[in-house]
Amino acid sequence: MQTDFLIIGGGIAGVSAAARLSHHGKVTLLEAESNLAHHASGRSAALYEPRYGLAPVVELSLASGDFFRAAENVLSPRGLMILGRPGEDAAFAHDIADMHLPEVPFEQARALVPILNPETVSRAALADHAWDIDTDLLLQNFAREARANGAEFHLNARVTAIAKTAAGWRVSTATGDYDSAVLINASGAWVDQIAAMAGIKPLGFQPNRRSMARIPAPGDHDVSCWPMMFGCGETWYAKPDAGALIVSPAEEHPMDPHDAWADDMVLAEGLARYEEFVTEPVTKLLSNWAGLRTFSPDRVLVIGPDATDPTFFWLAGQGGYGFQSSPAASQLAADLITGQTPSVSPSLIAALSPTRFG
Repeated sequence: MQTDFLIIGGGIAGVSAAARLSHHGKVTLLEAESNLAHHASGRSAALYEPRYGLAPVVELSLASGDFFRAAENVLSPRGLMILGRPGEDAAFAHDIADMHLPEVPFEQARALVPILNPETVSRAALADHAWDIDTDLLLQNFAREARANGAEFHLNARVTAIAKTAAGWRVSTATGDYDSAVLINASGAWVDQIAAMAGIKPLGFQPNRRSMARIPAPGDHDVSCWPMMFGCGETWYAKPDAGALIVSPAEEHPMDPHDAWADDMVLAEGLARYEEFVTEPVTKLLSNWAGLRTFSPDRVLVIGPDATDPTFFWLAGQGGYGFQSSPAASQLAADLITGQTPSVSPSLIAALSPTRFG
């Protein structure tokens, strides 16, 4: 099958890129699993908090703001709270400065989240500039846009071989062969493996496991209006979810690419850290899962043509920022691939380019 743009990976990066590129030519997306967003994208506790991450990530997330504000029902108010214990003043100060959160009196924080423990929580910061992202709606909006413009999504299409051709690339899968002038590598934790299959030098991406537990609403409280809460230094976080609470140890454990699952001991340790801040113990788990957050060596996304072959395009290293940066990241990718003038700054384009790794 011949196509103009061939995307490997059906997470938020690949699907959003498919939507943008579908306005410029024939798009084909290959996904190894039986559904889109099977791995990291489908396991995200996504929040649009544009100040979260390193400077280039923040710039990319801020550039996504207009898209999110115009997208009906994709964002809903959540808010963000950072909590500190005695002895954590330096970490607390760093986090609230980094994320532009004003400190508030403990009683104000406890009025909002009544389970906070006055014996262990010494400081709190709170802001409303954070919103839940309806990840399924965002993903499906991009998918509908792509399909409306003729894009084809092929599921159960695990890549078995990639060959360079005179016209570009031939990618072989269990469902057939696909030919394209441009190959977009949006394969999440597998980006370096896909690059190696294509004869392109891997850049050194590292997938890291992050585990999650879903617990009943503590003390039968209505948690719907609680903010997302972080222990300073991101040692744990908790976020309301459909009447329950998601709690994560916020671990970053290096892993090989695989279909991740939660580690029971890591989950228990993270839940214990969360329990130190609250008055309600965790007595029951409703469910648990894990995902792989994949980072480049400098923890900044990689968006751009490979230094050795401009027909091989990297859209990788989303880490924990994939959903909140996807509108601007996908538009930048499409602009660079089609030769349009990007709306983001030249310095950001350089900071995201794969050529920075030499």
